[in-house]
Amino acid sequence: MTLCLLAVNWKVFGIVWGVFFAIALIFAILILIVSKICKLDEDKKVEAIIERLGGSNCGGCGCSGCAAFAKKLVAGEGDVHACHATTNQNAKEIAEILGIEYKEEEPVVAVVKCSGGPHAKNKFNFVGYTDCSTLSTTFQGGPKVCPTGCIGGGECLSRCVHGAIKIEDSLSVIDRKLCISCGACVQGCPKSLIELIPRSAAVYIACSSHCRGKDVMGVCDKGCIGCGLCAKNCPQGAITMQDNLPVIDYTRCNGCKTCMAKCPRKIICEM
Repeated sequence: MTLCLLAVNWKVFGIVWGVFFAIALIFAILILIVSKICKLDEDKKVEAIIERLGGSNCGGCGCSGCAAFAKKLVAGEGDVHACHATTNQNAKEIAEILGIEYKEEEPVVAVVKCSGGPHAKNKFNFVGYTDCSTLSTTFQGGPKVCPTGCIGGGECLSRCVHGAIKIEDSLSVIDRKLCISCGACVQGCPKSLIELIPRSAAVYIACSSHCRGKDVMGVCDKGCIGCGLCAKNCPQGAITMQDNLPVIDYTRCNGCKTCMAKCPRKIICEM
């Protein structure tokens, strides 16, 4: 048996590995250059977007502030419509920076969907200071007998950086002239009583109870009893009853306020 030995040409071997190393080094440098260019481009986009955002740093968009929201948008993980404090013109410019299509939305404003306050019965009278979240979780929904009643602890007030909210008779009240529609109060209400509706709306429903009329009358003098008179008498058919509570379709409402006149509990309020 003849044993064949393959002689290794170390010179050729070294040249081949040298070529491979040079190619790898060139690609690494190219990747580094491209990543730096892209990073600079992203940073410029973030800065440009921050300049056009509302600048409230309110957290209404769900982020910790405008800078965090801008980074989220550049990463393709956010929706420019989530910032209600930004004007339509600025939002359109942000969409152009991101290279996406922008659909203009109607300006909105915050409203409190509760008329309770002193008209709603209490389970207990709390003495001391705490926020709404603590009251609602620690004391079985808070001091109000109504499970959806405004606690009046002022958590929404503390979140509003523009001073558009005050507490009157244990009920949150929004000054719509000061409201910039950021949505921070919407995020902060543990009872989900604050809603953003079209700023052009003529009326809104100031109640969130889905209980039956008899049950509502036992706990609140101003709660909706689900009688449906507003829906039956709306000439535009803009109101429907959903789970014992009227819901307004603002695309059909013409602002006639017939619903206000027909509501026996006066929970349909004028804007």
